[in-house]
Amino acid sequence: MLALSTSFVSIMVFVYVSAAQSVAPIYGQCGGLTWNGPTTCAVGSTCVKENDYFSNCFPLSTAYTPANAAAQAAGKLYFGSATDASEFTSSDYYYSYYLKQLGQLTPENSMNWNATEPEQGVFTFAGGDAVVGYAQSNSQLVRGYNCVWYNQLPNWLANGVFTVAELTEIVQTHCGTLVGHYEGQVQVVSDLFVHSWDVINEPFNDDGTWRSDVFYNTLGTSFVSIALEAASAADPNAKLYINDYNIEFAGPKATAMMELIQTLKASGVPIHGVGLQCHFVLGQVPDDLQTIMEQFVALGVEVAITELDIRMTLPATNELLIQQKADYQSVISACNAVPDCVGVTVWDYTDKYSWIPSAFPGQGEACPWDSSYVQKPAYDGIIAGFQS
Repeated sequence: MLALSTSFVSIMVFVYVSAAQSVAPIYGQCGGLTWNGPTTCAVGSTCVKENDYFSNCFPLSTAYTPANAAAQAAGKLYFGSATDASEFTSSDYYYSYYLKQLGQLTPENSMNWNATEPEQGVFTFAGGDAVVGYAQSNSQLVRGYNCVWYNQLPNWLANGVFTVAELTEIVQTHCGTLVGHYEGQVQVVSDLFVHSWDVINEPFNDDGTWRSDVFYNTLGTSFVSIALEAASAADPNAKLYINDYNIEFAGPKATAMMELIQTLKASGVPIHGVGLQCHFVLGQVPDDLQTIMEQFVALGVEVAITELDIRMTLPATNELLIQQKADYQSVISACNAVPDCVGVTVWDYTDKYSWIPSAFPGQGEACPWDSSYVQKPAYDGIIAGFQS
């Protein structure tokens, strides 16, 4: 009798534990091909199919809203992502499936100097053409990236010794040829083509001084106006930006950028926008982000969030993901509150192609979709930010 009772209790415990384990938590997986886990969602959530391999539990109050549609409903031009041809031309169907739903693309590496002019005067546009062609076929805007950057330079340029006249001609030729190659190719909305260019990328150190590179060391600050004027001549319709990180909060770097914009405006040099990259650490979104954007706009330029991601120390937990949701919502809300913040680009939309793990070992989960293309709580934060 005792043995029978013990067995009965064991069976009851097994049934109880099995029942408890058969419920997937909110945002947890609840279905998909090869899935052997729970298919019932926790109270207050429902199982939503993401793709053939993943269904996830979403709160009942959450209705799927495409991020680009939410951005445009808020009066923005786009919600987009960085990408490169190696990503959307692979056999990975789901990457392209979700990428097509976005409103704007930035070539992450394929328009950099080492990719487009690896030898002096020898230009190649295959990678950039692939991104632009993809955008054209899906009615997406393009942000060109970039003309002049201290990084990813070919050896002939990075290690070269040039006179002022020689380097001036090199910058003019490169920027004019690169921007001119894409002038008028992507007509999406009325007179919008390749919508904007990050002509100058990351010109400042964090203390507000100029970076020491071949451009500044040879041309001084004039390399900025040389590049902007060449880009403007090549495509008068494009919006021309200067792009940098750590200018999203008050400090010497933001001040240096504001002073540069004022100088360019006073000199009649074409400058239309400032890109705030917004590579943030979890829980460290600056409180004055909206104020900083408003200060740039007051100088007579528009602004855009150009490379947004919010990284965390791995492994991710539910608590960290909820904090990330709040952080994404804060960033998007700040842009939403500034009429001349024209759009938001994430760097990349999925953790599968994020640059964070290689650049910051032990960090990751920085993007709104995980590496299996499942929307994280951060996605809900993005939608809430646009609807705020």
